Amino acid sequence: MAQTKLTAVSSNRNAARTLAGALQDLIDPPPEALTMFEAGPESWRVDAYFPEEKDVDALNGALALLFGDGLPLLVAEQIPDLNWVALSQAALPPVSAGRFTIHGSHDRHRVPRGPNAILIDAGEAFGTAHHATTHGCLTAIDRLTRRTSFRNVLDLGCGSGVLAIGITRALPAARILATDIDAQSVIVAAANMKFNSASRQVRVACADGLAHPLILNRQPFDLVVANILAGPLIALSGAIARICANGGSLVLSGLLTPQAPTVVAAYTAHGFALQSHTRDTGWSTLTMKRTAFVKAKQASGARPRRGV
Repeated sequence: MAQTKLTAVSSNRNAARTLAGALQDLIDPPPEALTMFEAGPESWRVDAYFPEEKDVDALNGALALLFGDGLPLLVAEQIPDLNWVALSQAALPPVSAGRFTIHGSHDRHRVPRGPNAILIDAGEAFGTAHHATTHGCLTAIDRLTRRTSFRNVLDLGCGSGVLAIGITRALPAARILATDIDAQSVIVAAANMKFNSASRQVRVACADGLAHPLILNRQPFDLVVANILAGPLIALSGAIARICANGGSLVLSGLLTPQAPTVVAAYTAHGFALQSHTRDTGWSTLTMKRTAFVKAKQASGARPRRGV
């Protein structure tokens, strides 16, 4: 069966990165494989592979409404049904985010062994640090853990598990719960814990929302990391407040920069204060701190759909 390949070429690296992030985060289901690479002098190419046909005109129109006219136009072509996930991994070089270096198995020989090297192969769960939101979360985790020793951590919408693994590298004594609503992501994350010798510190679970018994039994958390979309982040703000310890920290991402004020307002209303706001190619990462006490009660709320 033929697959669809969407391709765009831009002379603007940031525009290409923004397009790649949008294809990964805003299309449901996301592409089976996604690459971005330098195609020539001042030329960046984005390729996304889908198992079904895509209305490229409608997609270009939707992207223009969200991002304006700055993104390159996508062109569609039908291609043979091959394992594009495996073929695309070789196009993903190691990425540094704070103290961490994230690499695929094909680059294992190029990355020095050490506590801050994280092995994540691109595949069926989001999170390799090539995307701005994952990169932003890892950078925020690096910064926060240099000054605070968190003991009880929740990674909500864990995807590949890369953020939880990063936390184990920074905080060897921390206990971490990593959850996702997608069963395949949970399988991938659990495997990545084994590859990175993080299974003893991290419990991985499939959880729809925040009412899962594991979450309720482990609350309150002194650090919550959520790299999901803006809508679920807003819907879950009250529930996240109820499971976050007083004085605890949040790292929130998966949101477009224009959405950041609305997300900040939702969490401010539940007793959090903004500590930092970083921006990268149209995406934002927020670090917030719980400054007001809200009596804990059973957590519930929207499903934590992953963004990015």
